Amino acid sequence: MLDVLRGKTAFPPPVWMMRQAGRYLPEYRETRKRAGSFLDLCYNPDLAVEVTLQPIRRFGFDASILFSDILVVPHALGRDLHFEEGRGPLMTPLEVAEIDGLETERFHVNLSPIYETVRRLRADLPDETTLIGFCGAPWTVATYMIAGHGTPDQAPARLFAYRHPQAMRRLLKLLADQSAAYLIRQIDAGADVVQIFDSWSGVLDGAGFQASCVEPVAEIVRQVHAAHPDVPVVAFPKGAGSRYDGYRAATGAAALGLDWTVPLAQARCLQKDGAVQGNLDPQRLVAGGEALSEGIEAILDALGDGPLVFNLGHGITPETPIAHVEAMISQVRSARK
Repeated sequence: MLDVLRGKTAFPPPVWMMRQAGRYLPEYRETRKRAGSFLDLCYNPDLAVEVTLQPIRRFGFDASILFSDILVVPHALGRDLHFEEGRGPLMTPLEVAEIDGLETERFHVNLSPIYETVRRLRADLPDETTLIGFCGAPWTVATYMIAGHGTPDQAPARLFAYRHPQAMRRLLKLLADQSAAYLIRQIDAGADVVQIFDSWSGVLDGAGFQASCVEPVAEIVRQVHAAHPDVPVVAFPKGAGSRYDGYRAATGAAALGLDWTVPLAQARCLQKDGAVQGNLDPQRLVAGGEALSEGIEAILDALGDGPLVFNLGHGITPETPIAHVEAMISQVRSARK
């Protein structure tokens, strides 16, 4: 996988899934019960290592991604956070006057259990299994901090940026700096690759995308590469559409995560400049059968001659049958040109 992320072609391609440790696995659900709460699971190295390893034991994916959540960054900055069943993450909405008071002094102390999880994972994983660290992109993390919860179109954060542009710039810069430091510590602890998830980049206009998505991610990549120049950074600006074009060059990311709406013709063009990752519709994996097989075949046919990490176009959903995951892995790994 590391060779592919650095621009080489391998066929069949390496394969893993976003959210591969999660509620579709019975062993995850059992471990989650033991944890008490979702955040307790994220901050308990014993349990976080266990759930990260579960899909590797079951499926033998080529990469393992740290089990955590993008919102541990604002939590480590002193913001309250809890997860409610059926509603997701809940926080007290951030006010303009609170930005400069975010607590950076204990940031790494608060995240020390996660660094311990990474260290243990690198020791426990097979040598050939790539370990992926990650963070949320500043814009996506900011949307939750400002609204206090997920929203369909992130209107609260967009309005905040229009009304308080200087405050938004300060918030995004602070999140970029802290997120870069967080990724660097993950690499120091043993992560081979890091990924930046910008789940809400698709809701912005052109100027907003440049200021809130491109520039903060470019700053993270710059800082990570200053500390670890050989570690690939994967950037996933979900919903970016035509703005994927030029995003790699503008941010410095080694590889692009593609959501399932990206046309394969566009993906082929993006692949000329480096690795792409994705982009099977997660609902094809739920459906299984012909829909799954056709989706896999189309991606392999279109992108198999270049650097490709086979993945979903977003995270696996809880209702996905395990047998469908097994079928996907089998088809990818048995593929022949």
